[in-house]
Amino acid sequence: MATVELRFSAQPEHVRTARLVAAAVARRAGVDEAVLDEVRLAVGEACSRAVGLHRSHGITAPVRVVLIEGEKAFSIEVGDEVPAAGGDAGNAKASPGDLQESDAEGEDEMGLAVISGLVDDVQVTADDDGGVIRMSWPTASAVAPARS
Repeated sequence: MATVELRFSAQPEHVRTARLVAAAVARRAGVDEAVLDEVRLAVGEACSRAVGLHRSHGITAPVRVVLIEGEKAFSIEVGDEVPAAGGDAGNAKASPGDLQESDAEGEDEMGLAVISGLVDDVQVTADDDGGVIRMSWPTASAVAPARS
């Protein structure tokens, strides 16, 4: 199993590079050519979401992208360092910063919906260390027809 790890500063201009690297590694792993656009779009959406979360929370740590070539599947993990929300959900008083966070959460939900529409196998997890979107696609060896 081969793994490629990419880390980039949370700047929107780096998302394109992550998409290109993901597509190249997916192609090498044996992901069907017809699915490569979905891989590119899903990675772009996941990376844009991570960049937005880092920027809106003032986090300077890099965004992590891990590309994993398995025997039957190609997987991508996009990780951010934004701790899972909690604690002040009971705060009833809204400030202008809260309105910005509300807009960011709306964009976050839209991004996750787009990813879910593009990828059949997707998992989103978050804890105190940050969040991870895991996506996977079958490789050609996993979907090759049996010969008789």
